[in-house]
Amino acid sequence: MKKSAAIRLAGAAGAVALGIMSLAGCSGGSGSGDDAKPATVTFWGWAPGYADAVKAFNAAHKDVTVTYQEVQPGSKGGYQKMLNAVTAKNAPCLAQVGYETLPSFAAQGALEDVSSVAKADEKDFQPAAWKSVSIGDAVYGAPVDTGPMGLFYNKEVFDSLGLSAPTTWDEYKADAEKIHAADPTKFISSPYLDYDYAGLAWQTGAKWFDVDGDAWKVTMASDANAKVADYWQGLVSEGLISSAPMYDQAWYTGLGDGSIATVVGAVWQAGVIKGGAADGSGKWAVAPMPQWSAGDDEVGNAGGSATAVLKGCSDTKAAWEFAHWLSTDKDTYNTLVQKAGLYPAATGLADLPALTEGDAYFGGQKIFDVFAKAAPQVNPDWTWGPVMTKTAADLDDGLGKAWAGQGTIADALKSAQDKTVAELTKQGLTVSE
Repeated sequence: MKKSAAIRLAGAAGAVALGIMSLAGCSGGSGSGDDAKPATVTFWGWAPGYADAVKAFNAAHKDVTVTYQEVQPGSKGGYQKMLNAVTAKNAPCLAQVGYETLPSFAAQGALEDVSSVAKADEKDFQPAAWKSVSIGDAVYGAPVDTGPMGLFYNKEVFDSLGLSAPTTWDEYKADAEKIHAADPTKFISSPYLDYDYAGLAWQTGAKWFDVDGDAWKVTMASDANAKVADYWQGLVSEGLISSAPMYDQAWYTGLGDGSIATVVGAVWQAGVIKGGAADGSGKWAVAPMPQWSAGDDEVGNAGGSATAVLKGCSDTKAAWEFAHWLSTDKDTYNTLVQKAGLYPAATGLADLPALTEGDAYFGGQKIFDVFAKAAPQVNPDWTWGPVMTKTAADLDDGLGKAWAGQGTIADALKSAQDKTVAELTKQGLTVSE
């Protein structure tokens, strides 16, 4: 096993053990001794459709009233606004928080453990999604959406060469070689960064972080991660990866004209591809994620968010009632699929009308059937780290160079691990090798 580092969550500023905090403070929601008065809960978020969902909830419930406030998306200021509100002791009860960010909120003491009111509903959610809102025995919110991964591929390109969708990573590499040999302007894929790359590691069981009691382990440079890194490094070395960055206009152009033949990505990439590469309409299809060994059924995840319960919520029972409803009510979630492109973390929603229709862009294929089968297979043994903004930025710096042939993906992971450990030390946390 290569180097790993255990990050102890004890140190400056009275830090407490992660995942075991019982927090009190000013209320973002309130109950009443008078049963005639409903509990009130405030909810901050930004996803399209959330405002309508709150209206629907309030119309159907008399015991809890929810007030919705739209904030900027998390990375554009929403998360900082939430943390500032927690510090000022005037935070709302509920807030939209991405799975990758939730551990950093917990590490800063910004979340309430609601396991006492939530645990009975664990069965309603995909195991990997539930793990994403849990640290140790603590539960910090309700899973809303998830990002099971599959293989988006240009069927027209594959058909022209007599190729079918690859079922293993060995087949994927062989197809990459055939596609590029037939036309040197065409490539199997483009570079993957941060959370998109994480999904590739996730499938393999190549964890980046783990929690051991009161300690964090950082394992981005592990042997398991080297396996994934070396595979993609091989494709780079053979010139089989496009230089077009994901989400750049050159990437969309490549998807539309067939010069980028696949995207290994989460369910929500369907909307991204359709929205940015109109010229590819009718040419693309979706297949299960390739496996490391034939017959395996392991799936990675990219994306997803929770309705998190922030520190100071005085009525966690009422907060959970709404959070659970938002994630499981069929009519409401069908609208969220249509308006926000969300894919449910709840186990009972795969048959929603919006998820059972054919998609003309993908040749009429019922693409969500692929993801309905994939979602329960997402490897649940994944934990995000406590400083993911820093970790992702450092990783992207190294990955960007590696995809361009300067350094290696394995080096990028090692560097990101070292810088993550340094950041945690800088924050006053104890680091043990």
